[in-house]
Amino acid sequence: MTNTIAIINGRLADPAGDVLTPGAVLIEGDRIVAAGNVSVPADARTVDAQGLVVAPGLIDLGVFATDKPAFHFGGITRAALMPDQRAPLDEVGLIREATRAGKPDFWVHPIAAATRGLKGAEMAEMGLMQMAGAKAVGTGRQWIADSGVMLRVLAYASGLGLTVIAHAEDGGLTAKAVATSGETATRLGLPHAPACAEAMAIARDLMLVRQTRAAIHFRLVTTQAGFDLVRAAKAEGLKVTCGISPAYLFLNDQAATDFRTFARLSPPLRDERDRQACLTAVADGTVDVITSSHDPRGPEDKRLPFADASPGMAGAETLLALSLNLVREGHVSMGRLMTLLCANPARILGIDAGSFAPGSAADLIFVDPDAPWIVDSAKMAAAAGNTPFDKLPVQGRARRIMKGGVFL
Repeated sequence: MTNTIAIINGRLADPAGDVLTPGAVLIEGDRIVAAGNVSVPADARTVDAQGLVVAPGLIDLGVFATDKPAFHFGGITRAALMPDQRAPLDEVGLIREATRAGKPDFWVHPIAAATRGLKGAEMAEMGLMQMAGAKAVGTGRQWIADSGVMLRVLAYASGLGLTVIAHAEDGGLTAKAVATSGETATRLGLPHAPACAEAMAIARDLMLVRQTRAAIHFRLVTTQAGFDLVRAAKAEGLKVTCGISPAYLFLNDQAATDFRTFARLSPPLRDERDRQACLTAVADGTVDVITSSHDPRGPEDKRLPFADASPGMAGAETLLALSLNLVREGHVSMGRLMTLLCANPARILGIDAGSFAPGSAADLIFVDPDAPWIVDSAKMAAAAGNTPFDKLPVQGRARRIMKGGVFL
């Protein structure tokens, strides 16, 4: 008897392809050895997928909390943890602790704070934190206003081969804003900032990337002007990628009507024109990553006046189901969706996961793409149910999860 596991009778959602294809996945130990139209060894232990979609485990690039029940429900097997923690991830010991946080249930890849305390002033010890397990460097929820500091961050990260994960909002404009300038913010009387704050931040950082040749990932880009800058930078050959969360694809700023604090996000929701631009950017390949931006917030943070509530949403459980809408609506193929949810995040983090390629980590999910359920903030598995999609009917969920060749 070999130690080979053969997953059979599944429909493979391979990031390297476009459509679902019948096939098998062969696993030895904690690694994939083959996938597709392959011969199954006679002595392999077989697992019948029963027609479900077999996909790489989701890699969530940029969560603010580790949350086992929510991750398992949503099919997330790896999460890149943002440095914005109670103690910012700016020291070796904190990075090491974070890497152990999910074991044995999921993998955590810490994003090291680019500056001490995430204050944007003094660079943190990136090299030492990389040796301790950090897979990227991040500015956190804030934009680094000091261009000299950001230049040094990019230059140093480039020398280490680390991607800088940047927040794209000019803090001089958005410091006290809780909404995007426009009809909704004016009607509600909310402090607001123009959407151009995003493009201004991206433009500055791209000029510094051009100087340093560093790799930068804008964690969330949400405006037409921002996407235009990213497209141009990619065409120029700069090492730039960008991400988005489902909220910006399926909601606009009107979701904040009636002062719904579950729709208080950072960056804030945009107008309908920008929402449509987000969908276009996903469809044309400008967007590289879809992330949940998982940030569970309890009543103490959300049952407040809108301007006083903390930004963030619980997104891990709804990431897969909402993203599948992009396939149903014809914006992307299933293979392209898995590239956005799995393969590209793995590439940015520099890890061997997120695909069916030989040698890739045997992190898999069995997905029922048509399973109906209703998002209910009161019943979510997450630490808190602060979702702007409360009571929304959705389809698709992970039925089974494998991590490192072992079913959970």
